[in-house]
Amino acid sequence: MGSKKKIGILGASGYTGADAVRLLARHPNAEITALTANTHAGKSMGDVFPHFFMLELPKLVEWEKVDWTGLDAVFCGLPHGTTQEIVAAVLRANPNIKVLDMSADFRLRDKATYAQWYGHEHRALELQGEAVYGLTEFYREKIAAARLVACPGCYPTAALLALVPLAKAKLIDVDDIVIDAKSGVTGAGRGLKQNTLFSEAGEGLSPYSVGTHRHAPEIEQEIGVAAGAAVTVNFTPHLIPMARGELCTSYVKLNGATPDDLRAALEKAYANEPFVHVVKKGVLPQTQNVRGSNYVQIGVVADRIKNRAIVISTLDNLVKGSAGQAIQNMNLMFGLPETAGLEQIALFP
Repeated sequence: MGSKKKIGILGASGYTGADAVRLLARHPNAEITALTANTHAGKSMGDVFPHFFMLELPKLVEWEKVDWTGLDAVFCGLPHGTTQEIVAAVLRANPNIKVLDMSADFRLRDKATYAQWYGHEHRALELQGEAVYGLTEFYREKIAAARLVACPGCYPTAALLALVPLAKAKLIDVDDIVIDAKSGVTGAGRGLKQNTLFSEAGEGLSPYSVGTHRHAPEIEQEIGVAAGAAVTVNFTPHLIPMARGELCTSYVKLNGATPDDLRAALEKAYANEPFVHVVKKGVLPQTQNVRGSNYVQIGVVADRIKNRAIVISTLDNLVKGSAGQAIQNMNLMFGLPETAGLEQIALFP
């Protein structure tokens, strides 16, 4: 497989950037050679994240000071809005570099939809058209050939893995989908926010961005591709007082199918997938079963309401919901084993 790939991480002082460091530090085919964090420039990663005390890592620098020509790939963990112009600058400096973007800036294919949901015109339209949506299980071949991969958000990953095979098989009514989603507080980022303070988030459960969350159009885009029609979903996220983890409970109307048909379709879709596991009938997915890992659990339960079913999916929002999926895509882009660096067992308890 040749020498190790030289990797850079933009926004290494955030939670997704840090988890990319955690996973890549033990990746057999990767060498971390550049870490950026403009607000922490000059510091070591061990200063910003003390759990990296044993690693020999490059110091954090401003992104403008990195020699991008010497890197094989870059992971971008910057906030949406700032990512577009920085990624464009990196690709101008090194057109051959592989970009794994973990922000939302390149996920939406329609420029008008992006402007509607993010409040401004896209600032790198030439790259938006090039980007491949990075949900590995559905776009594997395109990802392998891509230069820029837009890795999905954690909510869309959990929801789409549960629903896309069902929509594609026309087993559910795509005009009647309700997604009740819950995520740990790391999903809100590492910045200081009142609603994520321990005394405010602890011992409570809070809905947020009700009816207006920016992951909704991403979910609709991909279910629409599977269904071959425009789709609108009812999506409500909640903040739950734990650091990691995500669970989506999707309520669906059946198209002449049974809950067992849904489970069979999911089992068939993921029979050869290394990270997506459909649980047996009567077993319920739980966040603690996938914490710290790149694995996903999906289960199907019959609703007590006739002709309806409940599909439950769970993942770690920082791993399969972000950095882990990005590494899975990187492996594909370099022709490496897809599971390389990602076979950690979940942390339990």
